[in-house]
Amino acid sequence: MGYSMSTPAPAEYQHKTRPVTRRYPEAPMVGTAVVVINAEGQVLLVKRARAPRIGSWGLPGGLLDLGERLVDGARREVMEECGVDVEIVELVAAFEPVYWDEDGRIEYHYVVLDYWGHYRSGEARPDDDAAAVAWVSAAELPLYDLLPDSAAVIAAALEKWQASTS
Repeated sequence: MGYSMSTPAPAEYQHKTRPVTRRYPEAPMVGTAVVVINAEGQVLLVKRARAPRIGSWGLPGGLLDLGERLVDGARREVMEECGVDVEIVELVAAFEPVYWDEDGRIEYHYVVLDYWGHYRSGEARPDDDAAAVAWVSAAELPLYDLLPDSAAVIAAALEKWQASTS
Protein backbone atom coordinates (compact mmCIF):
# COMPACT_ATOMS: atom_id res chain seq x y z
CA MET A 1 0.00 0.00 0.00
CA GLY A 2 1.36 3.44 -0.95
CA TYR A 3 1.19 6.64 1.04
CA SER A 4 0.37 10.04 -0.30
CA MET A 5 2.29 13.19 0.56
CA SER A 6 -0.42 14.16 3.04
CA THR A 7 -0.40 10.78 4.79
CA PRO A 8 1.97 10.60 7.77
CA ALA A 9 4.55 7.84 7.65
CA PRO A 10 3.50 4.73 9.54
CA ALA A 11 4.75 4.70 13.14
CA GLU A 12 7.15 1.83 12.42
CA TYR A 13 8.99 4.04 9.86
CA GLN A 14 9.16 7.24 11.86
CA HIS A 15 12.60 8.17 13.24
CA LYS A 16 14.24 5.22 11.45
CA THR A 17 15.84 7.15 8.64
CA ARG A 18 19.46 6.63 7.69
CA PRO A 19 21.83 8.88 5.76
CA VAL A 20 22.88 8.09 2.21
CA THR A 21 26.31 8.22 0.52
CA ARG A 22 26.84 11.39 -1.55
CA ARG A 23 30.06 10.96 -3.49
CA TYR A 24 30.08 8.77 -6.62
CA PRO A 25 26.45 7.76 -6.17
CA GLU A 26 24.80 4.83 -7.95
CA ALA A 27 21.74 7.01 -8.58
CA PRO A 28 20.88 10.70 -8.25
CA MET A 29 20.56 11.92 -4.66
CA VAL A 30 17.34 13.71 -3.70
CA GLY A 31 17.67 16.83 -1.62
CA THR A 32 15.83 19.94 -0.55
CA ALA A 33 16.74 23.57 -0.06
CA VAL A 34 14.74 26.38 1.49
CA VAL A 35 14.48 30.10 0.83
CA VAL A 36 13.89 31.14 4.45
CA ILE A 37 12.40 34.64 4.60
CA ASN A 38 12.08 36.67 7.80
CA ALA A 39 9.52 39.40 8.59
CA GLU A 40 11.82 42.07 7.09
CA GLY A 41 12.02 40.21 3.76
CA GLN A 42 15.61 39.08 4.28
CA VAL A 43 16.76 35.70 2.97
CA LEU A 44 18.90 33.29 5.00
CA LEU A 45 22.05 32.22 3.12
CA VAL A 46 24.73 29.71 4.09
CA LYS A 47 28.37 29.53 3.13
CA ARG A 48 29.20 25.92 2.22
CA ALA A 49 31.69 24.13 4.47
CA ARG A 50 31.91 20.96 2.34
CA ALA A 51 32.20 19.87 -1.28
CA PRO A 52 30.79 20.39 -3.73
CA ARG A 53 30.97 24.19 -3.94
CA ILE A 54 32.93 24.58 -0.68
CA GLY A 55 33.22 28.26 0.29
CA SER A 56 30.34 29.43 -1.91
CA TRP A 57 27.06 30.96 -0.72
CA GLY A 58 23.69 29.34 -1.29
CA LEU A 59 20.48 28.20 0.34
CA PRO A 60 20.34 25.98 3.41
CA GLY A 61 19.48 22.43 2.52
CA GLY A 62 20.74 18.94 1.99
CA LEU A 63 19.90 15.35 1.24
CA LEU A 64 16.87 13.49 2.42
CA ASP A 65 17.36 10.55 4.70
CA LEU A 66 15.76 7.29 3.61
CA GLY A 67 12.11 7.30 4.66
CA GLU A 68 12.05 11.04 5.35
CA ARG A 69 9.34 13.23 3.81
CA LEU A 70 10.46 16.17 1.65
CA VAL A 71 9.10 18.90 3.93
CA ASP A 72 10.47 17.17 7.03
CA GLY A 73 13.89 16.95 5.41
CA ALA A 74 13.77 20.61 4.40
CA ARG A 75 12.95 21.73 7.96
CA ARG A 76 15.58 19.41 9.45
CA GLU A 77 18.32 20.66 7.14
CA VAL A 78 17.60 24.33 7.95
CA MET A 79 17.68 23.53 11.67
CA GLU A 80 20.90 21.48 11.37
CA GLU A 81 22.76 24.01 9.24
CA CYS A 82 21.45 27.25 10.74
CA GLY A 83 19.69 26.62 14.06
CA VAL A 84 16.50 28.13 12.63
CA ASP A 85 12.97 26.74 12.65
CA VAL A 86 11.06 27.39 9.44
CA GLU A 87 7.46 26.96 8.34
CA ILE A 88 7.57 25.49 4.83
CA VAL A 89 5.02 27.22 2.60
CA GLU A 90 5.37 25.73 -0.88
CA LEU A 91 7.59 24.27 -3.57
CA VAL A 92 9.23 26.91 -5.78
CA ALA A 93 11.38 24.96 -8.23
CA ALA A 94 13.47 21.88 -8.90
CA PHE A 95 16.94 21.66 -10.37
CA GLU A 96 19.53 19.02 -11.08
CA PRO A 97 23.19 19.83 -10.42
CA VAL A 98 25.67 17.26 -11.74
CA TYR A 99 29.43 17.40 -11.04
CA TRP A 100 32.04 15.32 -12.91
CA ASP A 101 35.53 14.51 -11.64
CA GLU A 102 38.74 14.85 -13.68
CA ASP A 103 38.31 11.31 -15.05
CA GLY A 104 34.83 12.09 -16.40
CA ARG A 105 32.98 10.09 -13.74
CA ILE A 106 29.93 11.55 -12.03
CA GLU A 107 31.13 12.56 -8.59
CA TYR A 108 27.89 14.20 -7.42
CA HIS A 109 24.39 14.15 -8.91
CA TYR A 110 21.52 15.78 -7.08
CA VAL A 111 17.85 16.40 -7.71
CA VAL A 112 17.02 19.35 -5.46
CA LEU A 113 13.52 20.54 -4.63
CA ASP A 114 13.53 24.18 -3.55
CA TYR A 115 10.88 25.43 -1.13
CA TRP A 116 10.24 28.79 0.45
CA GLY A 117 9.19 29.30 4.02
CA HIS A 118 8.64 31.73 6.86
CA TYR A 119 11.26 32.10 9.58
CA ARG A 120 9.70 30.96 12.87
CA SER A 121 12.38 31.10 15.54
CA GLY A 122 15.99 30.52 16.44
CA GLU A 123 19.21 32.50 16.30
CA ALA A 124 20.86 31.92 12.93
CA ARG A 125 24.30 30.36 13.44
CA PRO A 126 26.48 28.13 11.27
CA ASP A 127 26.53 24.42 12.08
CA ASP A 128 26.79 21.06 10.32
CA ASP A 129 27.53 21.80 6.61
CA ALA A 130 27.59 25.60 6.99
CA ALA A 131 30.76 27.66 7.54
CA ALA A 132 28.77 30.91 7.93
CA VAL A 133 25.21 32.20 7.73
CA ALA A 134 23.80 35.60 6.80
CA TRP A 135 20.42 37.31 6.64
CA VAL A 136 20.54 39.17 3.32
CA SER A 137 18.25 41.79 1.79
CA ALA A 138 17.22 41.50 -1.86
CA ALA A 139 19.49 44.46 -2.68
CA GLU A 140 22.50 42.68 -1.13
CA LEU A 141 22.03 39.33 -2.90
CA PRO A 142 24.35 40.15 -5.86
CA LEU A 143 27.24 40.56 -3.37
CA TYR A 144 27.04 36.84 -2.53
CA ASP A 145 27.86 35.49 -6.02
CA LEU A 146 24.99 32.99 -6.04
CA LEU A 147 24.54 30.40 -8.76
CA PRO A 148 22.05 31.64 -11.37
CA ASP A 149 19.59 28.86 -10.42
CA SER A 150 19.75 29.89 -6.75
CA ALA A 151 19.25 33.58 -7.59
CA ALA A 152 16.21 32.71 -9.73
CA VAL A 153 14.68 30.55 -6.98
CA ILE A 154 15.22 33.32 -4.42
CA ALA A 155 13.62 35.91 -6.73
CA ALA A 156 10.59 33.65 -7.28
CA ALA A 157 10.28 32.96 -3.54
CA LEU A 158 10.49 36.67 -2.68
CA GLU A 159 7.67 37.36 -5.17
CA LYS A 160 5.54 34.69 -3.50
CA TRP A 161 6.39 36.07 -0.06
CA GLN A 162 5.49 39.64 -1.12
CA ALA A 163 2.17 38.42 -2.56
CA SER A 164 1.42 36.60 0.70
CA THR A 165 2.10 39.69 2.85
CA SER A 166 0.05 42.19 0.84
